[in-house]
Amino acid sequence: MKIGVFDSGVGGLSVARAIEKELPDAEVLFRYDSPAHFPYATKSPDEIYGFIIPIFQELVDAGVAVIVVACNTVSTTLIRRLRGAFDVLMVALEPMVKPAAALTKSGVVAVCATPTTLGSERYAWLKDTYGAACTFIEPDCADWSSLIEHNQMNETRISQSIEPALEAGADVIVLGCTHYHWIEREIKQLARGRARVIQPETAVVAQVKRVLHLA
Repeated sequence: MKIGVFDSGVGGLSVARAIEKELPDAEVLFRYDSPAHFPYATKSPDEIYGFIIPIFQELVDAGVAVIVVACNTVSTTLIRRLRGAFDVLMVALEPMVKPAAALTKSGVVAVCATPTTLGSERYAWLKDTYGAACTFIEPDCADWSSLIEHNQMNETRISQSIEPALEAGADVIVLGCTHYHWIEREIKQLARGRARVIQPETAVVAQVKRVLHLA
């Protein structure tokens, strides 16, 4: 069985590895876009759609049973359009607003994501549907993906974004971009004793198993 995983850059590799670990008999095909198109946060949905159509077609032609869209920006803006364009199962990543709303004790949740994700209709729907009783803080993470992609992220930059959210009472931090998984340890260290940090890899693997009838 072949499973496709797509992301704008190398961030989604963490998702691909999580799937490989849980489904060792599957062949995971990880694909990401050209560095010339990165980051997606500065591009329009129509522009991004044009970039990714050939990549999705390649995965479909390779015979994947499902494509994991390991890019919150793509999932929150284009997943319906993509599902209409390709006759293949898709599992989409999106900010974990529902779990965060269930976990928070303070009622304050920090969502770290790209500006495109935070400005999407899907994200607004998630907040209205599952987080109406919560206050959402959206730290400035606009340059995080690029810094991580180029191995230039540092603790100071992380603290500049996260510390104000913690001081404002956030007790759950949502990582709404797969690139941020690569600095999860650093964020957890900063938030230790004050906030829980969550990201969707475990949930995504479980959903892949469900759609493939493996669970």
